[in-house]
Amino acid sequence: MEISRIIDLFLFAIPSLIVGLIAYHFFKEHTKNEDGRRRFLLKKDMQVNAMPLRLQAYERMALFLERVSPSKLLIRVSPTSSNKEDYESLLIQSIEQEFEHNLSQQIYISDKCWSIVTTAKNATIQLIRKASMLEKTDTANKLREVVLTEMMERRSPSDAALSFIKEEVSELW
Repeated sequence: MEISRIIDLFLFAIPSLIVGLIAYHFFKEHTKNEDGRRRFLLKKDMQVNAMPLRLQAYERMALFLERVSPSKLLIRVSPTSSNKEDYESLLIQSIEQEFEHNLSQQIYISDKCWSIVTTAKNATIQLIRKASMLEKTDTANKLREVVLTEMMERRSPSDAALSFIKEEVSELW
């Protein structure tokens, strides 16, 4: 009699245990799905808010590259004297100031893009320095002429970086 009671007790307990395990499994899956959904919605909201900031950073980098493009830089920054070293320093200082003004934008653009922008800046500075070292360059106006002639013969470093920015922005869509 005692054994049949224990067996009856187990027979009543087994369905309860099965229902409990199934309920645990469903609640666990439901909680997991809800966490995933919340993460997805949070990420989606963050992307919506971050996208304008990223686009603005790309816009500022494009503007920077346009402003330090040798042909535009030489038109915007005129020599204060005929001394080529002073003009070279003035041009490089202008490029560095533009760059420092946009340093914070590196947070919003890719590392590769930032590296390309930095390389374009350095290549432009190098171009100005090389033109200044030439023997035929003896005045500030001659320096302008040599740099502009160089830009007619080859593509500006800024143009290559600007192409990369356009390509990267098109991938955001």
